[in-house]
Amino acid sequence: MPTVHSATYQLLRHQGLTTVFGNPGSNELPFLKNFPEDFRYILGLHEGVVVGMADGFALASGKPALVNLHAAAGSGNAMGALTNAWYSHSPLVLTAGQQAREMMGVESMLANVDAPQLPRPLVKWSYEPSCPQDVPRALSQAIHTANLPARGPVYVSIPHDDWAREVSDETALLSEREVASAGLPSEEQLDALAKQLNGAANPVLVLGPDVDAYRANALAVALAERLRMPVWVAPSASRCPFPTRHACFRGVLPAAIQGITSLFEGHDLIVVIGAPVFRYHQYAPGRYLPDGARLIHLTCDYQEAARAPMGDALIGDIAAMLKNVLERVTQSERAMPEALPLPEPQRDPEGMLTPETVFDVMNALAPEDAIYVKESTSTTTAFWQRVEMKLPGSYFFPAAGGLGFGLPAAVGVQLAQPERRVIGVIGDGSANYAITALWSAAQYQIPVVFVILKNGTYGALRWFSRMLKAEDAPGLDVPGLDFCAIAKGYGVDAVAVDSREAFERALSAALADTSKPTLIEVPTTTIEPH
Repeated sequence: MPTVHSATYQLLRHQGLTTVFGNPGSNELPFLKNFPEDFRYILGLHEGVVVGMADGFALASGKPALVNLHAAAGSGNAMGALTNAWYSHSPLVLTAGQQAREMMGVESMLANVDAPQLPRPLVKWSYEPSCPQDVPRALSQAIHTANLPARGPVYVSIPHDDWAREVSDETALLSEREVASAGLPSEEQLDALAKQLNGAANPVLVLGPDVDAYRANALAVALAERLRMPVWVAPSASRCPFPTRHACFRGVLPAAIQGITSLFEGHDLIVVIGAPVFRYHQYAPGRYLPDGARLIHLTCDYQEAARAPMGDALIGDIAAMLKNVLERVTQSERAMPEALPLPEPQRDPEGMLTPETVFDVMNALAPEDAIYVKESTSTTTAFWQRVEMKLPGSYFFPAAGGLGFGLPAAVGVQLAQPERRVIGVIGDGSANYAITALWSAAQYQIPVVFVILKNGTYGALRWFSRMLKAEDAPGLDVPGLDFCAIAKGYGVDAVAVDSREAFERALSAALADTSKPTLIEVPTTTIEPH
């Protein structure tokens, strides 16, 4: 008879979840016992790093990733990283070891009390099987739930004495299942949408991360060119859905109500695809829409559609909707937008670089298909202005703004895309939230290039302190950090640079070495995020 253990591994194998990200405790050892040779285990030294690596892996691969956490404490450690996974629609299958069933009721050590409630509301589904025989079915449900639109993390708590229990031969049917979605608006809805697009005098296009997640970037370009629309990226961009040097590209929208409305003045139709309407951040109240403007929202997420404060929404497969709309719109006779001018080089002070110079060097030296995993929140505008990204899957940023994403996600992205070079652009404040990801990169010889922008302060927080008139608040600076020493302690080669020429040499050498990770520490000036 098969066991819960053997049936589960067969299910995972069939669904392609053969990479396990984890940090094991005693409750998880029965699952990891007799670990199959065709699986690989990626160890993280903290559960936030574990989820961050899995998040990057799932986002870059477009497939679910399996995470193995330790009971309640390990799940709690992962919650910060889980916020980013939730808002990025990352299909993570989180499993957590539970105490033996006979020990759960007395709340013995390592019992996860009311386990399904613990990760909510940051998961699509959370469950603890009522009996051992239900474990494989529950994991099958978790995998399909994570992968169905809108994608997102799920959580299953599994008592550690369940793994050796026998299950029915019928459990094998789980491994034969395929579950697919086919969401598309009706012909009438698509015709009505196309009529509005064709009839608009001055439309504008706003693209979000799900355009990139659905690999619909080229379709978005075709739509922009056919209707000759300016294109903005939705606020707090976590992915790059549109080529940043295209003539239609206008940049990233601010995360403020009035800031967005001001940029849309004069447009009669605003089309938002693959993004919420809108992810606001700083409090800057105003009108949601300029006078005379209508908004149409195309999304894969019914929750995003339902909570939007204005506009009409259509829910479905992003790529399929774009393809069908393209077949219905006609070529506009409007003039194409003029390409944005390239920014001027910056002058670097003695002994440090401006972030703009760092990005100029990256843009010049990195391969065309480089992937940037960015967690330097104070340099967002400068990065988008100076780094050309034109291929799908070229940029990842923490979708919820939760720090600790960048270092581990860069490791996970590189694991998922070994044929492309990954550059992690990390602020010195952000880096410390998940610094142990360097150990995982070194141990598994994952050739990420980590660039630490070291300005000695929480740059974005400095900007907010001025906006909120709280410049005297404590805890805004982080002096005395030596990232080269830290990196070497974890086994990562590291170099500090203090000039453009030194950075060019270090980055060129790091990109040329595909056998191991490298960290480059760059002292930089402080700039504002907007």
